[in-house]
Amino acid sequence: MKTNILTAAAVSFLTMTAFAQKDQVKNAEDALDDGNYAEAKAQLKIAEPKLSELNSKWQENFYLYKGKAYMADGTSATAEDLKTAAQAFQKASEMGSDEADEALVALKNNLIQSAISDQNKEDYASAANKLYTSYELSKTDTIYLYYAANNMVQAKDYDQAVVFLEKLNELDYDGSGKSYTAVNVETGERENLGSQSQMDLMIKTNQYKDPKVEKIPSKKGDIAQLIARIYISQEQYDKAIAAMDKAKATNPDDMGLLQAEANMYYQMGEKDKAREILEEVAEKDPSDPATFNNIGLMYAEIEDIQKAIDFYKKALEINPEFNEARINMIAAKLSAEKKIIDEMNGLGMSKKDNERYDELDAKRKELYKEVLPDLEKAMEVDPDNKDVIQTAMNLYSNLGNEEKVAELKAKM
Repeated sequence: MKTNILTAAAVSFLTMTAFAQKDQVKNAEDALDDGNYAEAKAQLKIAEPKLSELNSKWQENFYLYKGKAYMADGTSATAEDLKTAAQAFQKASEMGSDEADEALVALKNNLIQSAISDQNKEDYASAANKLYTSYELSKTDTIYLYYAANNMVQAKDYDQAVVFLEKLNELDYDGSGKSYTAVNVETGERENLGSQSQMDLMIKTNQYKDPKVEKIPSKKGDIAQLIARIYISQEQYDKAIAAMDKAKATNPDDMGLLQAEANMYYQMGEKDKAREILEEVAEKDPSDPATFNNIGLMYAEIEDIQKAIDFYKKALEINPEFNEARINMIAAKLSAEKKIIDEMNGLGMSKKDNERYDELDAKRKELYKEVLPDLEKAMEVDPDNKDVIQTAMNLYSNLGNEEKVAELKAKM
């Protein structure tokens, strides 16, 4: 008989406890209705230790309210609170809450917008945490892990950045694809519409115009380069090389990775190795003028001027508008000027020295005449480049063409 009385008492106690838990969950709901998120959190913290004593529906409500309490108004919550809210909504969603599903979508949007706001304020660590939480909520959205890694780099938290970047490598993240954008007629802003079908649909509504489909290049090279750059900054050169070799093993034909490898060796001071890799890139993909331009720069560094000029010319053959290569070629050609002027300045006043001076002066002017067509073309491609205009003015002045100097001066 005593046992039965004790059992009844125990059952009664458990029932009262469950009622208390329900009251706290209900109090949290009321606090949320009043916009009192702190009170809602407080009530839920009291209920949480004995949550298992509630039935599944009340547990579902608990997680839904917890998500709402920690999300608050969606703009003032910390990264940690948003993460807590996301986990709570996820749990409620798994238990069958349609409202939690909707809240989770809204929270993801809030996380992304809040991360963008943090980026704009240069609070990169907070942005990274929010972006990583977005990735955790939907592991298929690996783009957020990529952005989280980049923000960690900006925050100079290189240890955590490498963790994210190595995870992207493990996932064989590529990031390539297509972007489907159009201009919002009302705002005038170009927006990403997600897919071809969605873009086509929005164009038909006349709310959008000027549709554009653009190729998004692979991000594997960028990822490998970031990993290598971090390890190089930490003087962990073996890890940098290992990371690059691992990336190349799975993507041997990725030109971006080869470019990144060349950059890695350049940063390490192994410039001959970097140049060899770039020349391999140029052989495999002779369509990129930037590759030839970079090879030219590397030859210019070791003062092999003719080879540098040859590679700049190859870049311009691919793209005559690639002014960077043209300007580098002009600089390479004009580098011969220093030797001429140094010799002129070192001459004496003898008849023989005067004759040599005249020879060198004529040689210098011939050099200027050779370079001027390149400068004229550079100004045609980029008429606002004041450095190019000033260089052309100097050459015309040395050649005695004051009319041309005055014409160019008017453009300054």
